[in-house]
Amino acid sequence: MLEAQTLKQIQEQGHATLSHVVPPHTTRELAGAFETLDGAGTRRGLLRPHVRALVCSGPVRNLAETVLGPHCLAIGATLFDKRRDANWLVSWHQDLTVALESKMNTPGYSSWSIKGGVPYAQPPREVLESLLAIRVDLDGSDATNGPLRVLPGTHRQGVLDHLDIQRCSRSITPRICPIEPGGALLMRPLLLHASSRATSPRRRRIIHVLFSSAVLAAPLAWHEPLGPDRDGQEP
Repeated sequence: MLEAQTLKQIQEQGHATLSHVVPPHTTRELAGAFETLDGAGTRRGLLRPHVRALVCSGPVRNLAETVLGPHCLAIGATLFDKRRDANWLVSWHQDLTVALESKMNTPGYSSWSIKGGVPYAQPPREVLESLLAIRVDLDGSDATNGPLRVLPGTHRQGVLDHLDIQRCSRSITPRICPIEPGGALLMRPLLLHASSRATSPRRRRIIHVLFSSAVLAAPLAWHEPLGPDRDGQEP
């Protein structure tokens, strides 16, 4: 259960870092999901059994429910593996698209694209505000291995255009988000965030799970939603 101060930080600043979210034996199991990656990541993390178990029960599911309520769904999981031969940077941005079952001509949904055979779109602001990302860090992040940086409070400004992003990057002091191995960063995807290239050879393996409390208007549907595992079995 999250402390009231942490919930307030997520509400006001858009992020919070927690230690000891995933125990060491689970971290080792999750690391196995990265051994078969083709490249530096995949958007289809929910197809991997250990990741499915992570998001359906246990501490990660409990964190999501504390912030979003008991009926929230995991709607995606991306695996990132930043290492010596896959070292990238990402400029300031918001995460604005979600994976859907199929493309629909629905008011409020725009910027449709296909990624890995899956339709993605930018949903209305109220759907974006229903989202919570939980980034489980298997190796730990510090200033040397390309950690996430955030601009606190920017999630409360809605969808920002290029000029808005430039304004925020000049006027708001960025915050680095170091995380211990097995810890997690909880983040509202509308929060402006970025990461630099790593300056050390340490790996940074992240499981980025996206949860939502939104109920989509039919016939729209999430691509691969997962709810809670209340009985010890995968849904």
